[in-house]
Amino acid sequence: MAPQPQAAPHPRAVPGAEAVGPAPAPEAVGPAPALEAVGPAPAPEAVGPAPAPEAVAKPNRRGSADPVKALMHRHRELCERAVDPLEIAAGLEAHGVTDRTAARFRHRDVFSLAEELYARVPRQNGAPPRPATEDGTRSGWAGWTVAALAPGAVAALTVTGLALTEGPVRLAVGAAGVLCLAAALAVAVRRGPLRAAGRTVPAARVWTLWLLAYAVGGDGLLQQVLAGGPDGAWDITPQPLLGLALAVAPAAWCARLFAARARRRLTVSRGLEDFAAGTRPLLLATVALHLAALAGLLALTGFAPGALALGALLLLARLLTVHEFPETAASGLAAACAAEALALASVLAGRVPGCDLLAVPVRALVDTWGPGAVPTLVCGAAALGLLAHATAALSRASAHAATGT
Repeated sequence: MAPQPQAAPHPRAVPGAEAVGPAPAPEAVGPAPALEAVGPAPAPEAVGPAPAPEAVAKPNRRGSADPVKALMHRHRELCERAVDPLEIAAGLEAHGVTDRTAARFRHRDVFSLAEELYARVPRQNGAPPRPATEDGTRSGWAGWTVAALAPGAVAALTVTGLALTEGPVRLAVGAAGVLCLAAALAVAVRRGPLRAAGRTVPAARVWTLWLLAYAVGGDGLLQQVLAGGPDGAWDITPQPLLGLALAVAPAAWCARLFAARARRRLTVSRGLEDFAAGTRPLLLATVALHLAALAGLLALTGFAPGALALGALLLLARLLTVHEFPETAASGLAAACAAEALALASVLAGRVPGCDLLAVPVRALVDTWGPGAVPTLVCGAAALGLLAHATAALSRASAHAATGT
């Protein structure tokens, strides 16, 4: 009986028996379960290639089922503030979204994509109403129409006063007329279709005043400079300024017509390219209509090609400013001012010994076509430059998002 108690230490000879407990040890450390618990097989199951495709495929399927969701979150603020899908379409275009981009979101164009975003994103505090504009009522039309007619009326009274007075009285009438005309122009561009609140470049006012002043007395000054002067006062021709002042009203109506027709095209166009193709001829027709009206008014007051070119330049600059391109408009006006000032300066610089060649181009131009050729050439070139830019810029939907005229 003595050898039997010595058999008890036999389990201590197996090291794994103490780690897994006495009773379940045979089941937990048997041959098959032991391989599953600590063997090399679980490693391929944990990091093997089979589960990886399932983990990647699920997000892909979620993204492809709702491709607009990421775009909706990215432009959520735009969608919440928009009062209609057209503003969302214009905002998307401003951020570089094109019809080709919209196709990747399973939409035929940006307008269709904007309609879905407008429908899915709730408005802030509900759908806000479109802000009422003074152009939408008959009283509003009357208000800005009277404001647009005011510069022409003031200019007509000033020209009449200058014709009926002499000496110091004539000078006083001219000074008062200039101040009243400046005030009337300021009122005209702050109401109605010519209004561009918060989008103007302050320097543009200076350039505009220079161009108008040159239209009145620039030709006479240039003639005196070419003749060796200036010697005293030079000739002033207020007739071109009268025609330009009378043309403010036609310019306002042309601007309103362009904005309203372009906004209407937004509602019927089914793509950005379609909208641009219809807006470009509309812009050209608007400019041509204004030039025809201005030419008729200049024929009544005293036709001047330079005033016609200046009228086209001022209209295009204002259209670009109204539709949120004020820097380009100011650049065009500044370039015209610089060219007119350079023409005068080159003649004066030609008087310096050895610098005669500087005055040759201007002198040859004036000898051939007269002093009015300088503003005609300068303003015409600047107007063509702005027209080329406006043809591309104003044919974008984003240029008409906030114009509800």
